[in-house]
Formats: sequence, structure tokens, C-alpha cells
Amino acid sequence: MTIKAKPFVKWVGGKTQLIESIEKVLPKNFMDLKNVTYIEPFVGGGAVLFWILQQYPNIIKAVINDINPDLTTAYKTVKETPSELVKFLQMIQDEYLPLNEGKRKEYYLSKREKFNTKSLDPVENTALFIYLNRTCFNGLYRVNGKGFFNVPFGRYANPKICDRQTIFADSELLQKVEVLTGDFAETLKYAMNNSFFYFDPPYKPLSETSSFNSYAKEDFNDYEQIRLGDFCKKVDLLGHNFILSNSDVKGISLDDNFFDDLYKQFTIKRVYATRMVNVNAEKRGELTELLITNQISGELDYIK
Repeated sequence: MTIKAKPFVKWVGGKTQLIESIEKVLPKNFMDLKNVTYIEPFVGGGAVLFWILQQYPNIIKAVINDINPDLTTAYKTVKETPSELVKFLQMIQDEYLPLNEGKRKEYYLSKREKFNTKSLDPVENTALFIYLNRTCFNGLYRVNGKGFFNVPFGRYANPKICDRQTIFADSELLQKVEVLTGDFAETLKYAMNNSFFYFDPPYKPLSETSSFNSYAKEDFNDYEQIRLGDFCKKVDLLGHNFILSNSDVKGISLDDNFFDDLYKQFTIKRVYATRMVNVNAEKRGELTELLITNQISGELDYIK
């Protein structure tokens, strides 16, 4: 049985549940296009990346980018040195799992401190990045203003720290992927004929308390959202297709036309999606999110 490639880290805002809706708004002739270049300027956990590369063999190259250097180092390490990474993860797993909870917490805090030295080689840095992701509270990735990972210890009975099969499956798929670290706008220079962009930026918060975009020490505020909107207009003018996802602020306040105004020249779909990241369990649940595309689509404005 062939093991499918899938995200090797848990990432807040992962798009696994939106994939079916994203597929509905892809260009109708997407499967028929030749030599497609797929570009994802905010790759995060890569749920859409791993799905689309396996679903559409006509994508001959992909370019992914993120502003978080630990994340992009992890993609490069999985791509280039999977065997060394698996050995390191197996060693951590063998050391960690036999410990009692108190010792596990000590071990976790020592590895978090080591990770935050920012002085490790790529394999050890990625092994600790994955270990911390699998054992921290709620599997969150969050950094403080200095860029240090600060999520507390999580109490999991038997976390799978070394997922050997996934890492090797991901490594094979990533051979056609170029990994960049930096600003989303830098990805435009990699666009060729038949390029397709998928944008999944940090979502605009639906309230002051719902903000969770501390994936990097840089804040993705309204100015950045507007800059991204302008970038999408440039992508469109150059003849490239794109899909962008974001929160639906109108779902909270009918008078909030932030995205409807910013992307008024494009097709805006509202998609039902479940939000699980909220401290208050009562506020988790089904909300609409936005899928915005420069494709003309006859589908319903609301996608289930």
C-alpha cells in the first residue's frame, strides 16, 4: 500500500477541511493545463500543497514560501535529508516516551530552550521543531515578539514523534518543490506560463480576542491584508489564476465590507467551515470563510 504524503506538522488554520471547496473553485480546465507551476506564498502546514501535487500530475513544479524560517527549514530538511531526520526523531521518541509526566515536562522544556538558541544545524532544528509540535499544548505553533517558541507542555499519552512513513512520502513529493523564506510578494518572480497561486495568509481576526496569527514575530495586520489584495490584482493582470482563503468578517458584522471591497473585482465565495481554535468551546463551530478567485464561476455563492 502506498503511503500518501500529508502534513508533517499540525498548523493552526490548516486547510484539510477546505480542500473539497477549493477543488470546486479551481479553473474548470485545470486538469487539462500542461506544465503547471503551483505557487503557495503562505504554505503553513501544507495541506493544500500535499493534496494538489498528488491530485494533479500536470503540476511539474511547485514553489512554496513562508516567513517562518523554522518551518521552511523543516520543509528543506524533509526534502533533502529525510533519513537523518528520521534517525534523530526516533532517538527523541525513544528517550521521551518511557518518561513519567514530570520527567516529560522537564525534557520538553529543555528541548524548547535548546530550540530557541537558534544555533542548531538543520536536521536537529527540524527534529526539535517536529517534536515540540507533537508534544506542546494543543499542537500550537506560537512565538513571542522576539521570535522564540513559547507554547507550554502538552499532556499526550502516546504522541507519534517519529512518523517515518509520512516523512519519506513527503520527501519524495517535495523533490519538485522549491522552498523560499521571506515576503509573499517575492514569489511572483517564479511565476511562469500556466502558474496557479493559492494564498492562505494569516486570517483577519473576527474579534480582538480571536486573533491568532503569531506564526512569526511579524504581525499580519490590515495593512498587510491590503498589500496582499493589491498583489492579487497584479497576479491577475499578469494572467495567472489564483484562489485566496480568509476569514469572513461579514459573518460577524454585516456592515463589515473589508474583504468585499478589497476583492470586489473578483469572485467571492462563502464556504462553511468549522473553527476548532478557540479557548471558549462554545465559540467553536460552523462559520463561513471566504474563497476568493479570479475565475468566473457559476457555482453557488455559498459552498457547503
